[in-house]
Amino acid sequence: MKKRFLTMIAGAMTTLALLAGCGQEAEAPAAEAPVETVAEPATEVQEEVAEPVEETVEVAEPESTGTAMKDRSGNDIVVPAEVNSIVSMAPSISRVLIDMGYADKIVCADTNTQASYGSELGADVLYMDMMAPDQEQLVALAPDLIFTSGMSSKDGVDAFSSVRDAGVCVADIPSSVSLKAIEEDLVFIGQCVGNEAAGQKLADDMQAALDELAAIAATIPEEEKKTVLFELFTPSADYPTIYTAGPGTYINEMMELIGAVNIAADQEAQWPALTEEAAVGADPQVILTADMYTPDVINVLLTMPGWENVKAIKDGAVYQLNADQVNQPNHHVIDALIDMAEDIYPEYFKDAEELRPAA
Repeated sequence: MKKRFLTMIAGAMTTLALLAGCGQEAEAPAAEAPVETVAEPATEVQEEVAEPVEETVEVAEPESTGTAMKDRSGNDIVVPAEVNSIVSMAPSISRVLIDMGYADKIVCADTNTQASYGSELGADVLYMDMMAPDQEQLVALAPDLIFTSGMSSKDGVDAFSSVRDAGVCVADIPSSVSLKAIEEDLVFIGQCVGNEAAGQKLADDMQAALDELAAIAATIPEEEKKTVLFELFTPSADYPTIYTAGPGTYINEMMELIGAVNIAADQEAQWPALTEEAAVGADPQVILTADMYTPDVINVLLTMPGWENVKAIKDGAVYQLNADQVNQPNHHVIDALIDMAEDIYPEYFKDAEELRPAA
């Protein structure tokens, strides 16, 4: 097109020159001016049109406000994404948190935790009565998470209602009645503090120990199985009854797991109160006590009037258990279970020590 346009211009210029010479004497015709030829480019150049650049706009996602779940009582809760301050209103829970490495995050605990584990917590930790916590003070602490147990609301009154209303996450863990439920508690605590793996490990180690202890118990002949009285409180003149663990409790489950026969297993109540006559009449071969209130409790039991002919008394088979380990539903029931097994069947469980929790 460009070459053709230049040729037309040259032709027009020649025509104008001819018209301008009309009426003048004829001269020798001038040589025709050469027409400029414009060479075509070797390659056709196309106009490049820049394609629009797509801009990627990064929209910041809103920060997570927490994880919705149900606590061990079935309540809907939202656990904060980060848990840096914790209130523990049960010693069993406090022990788990300490073993998981969260002692430094506990800012407040119950007085039973103080009695059992206060030396393992910070000097500035605040302590409260689990049955009557200071809710106003708890709200002022602004903790990320509060763990409670069934003990705090045993009368049907929510001892943390004002705290919940203030928007603090309150996770309730009722006192579990089975070994399996205790394992589930461990996993739940791990989930709440953002470390489910730690809780799962405690639960897995607990189950592995239970399996090994049960395997040993399976080798005990039926005729060698012993009857056992487990007591929480020793009878006295003021309180002549014996509180013990009956059916539907993890303590009864523990005794059965190691091949022992609980003399209160046939009771209707979970925590029956036996008369001294009933206990003596059962003639237990072993007595286990978790009484932490009676001084020199072993000697008291061995010398109680009217118990002289009980087999456990005659054989001196009376043993004291660590009350924290046996009464608090967490992974340290394994410690209590090993002590029970070694006390009742020392010849069968002589190698059980290696199964104790590492913490």
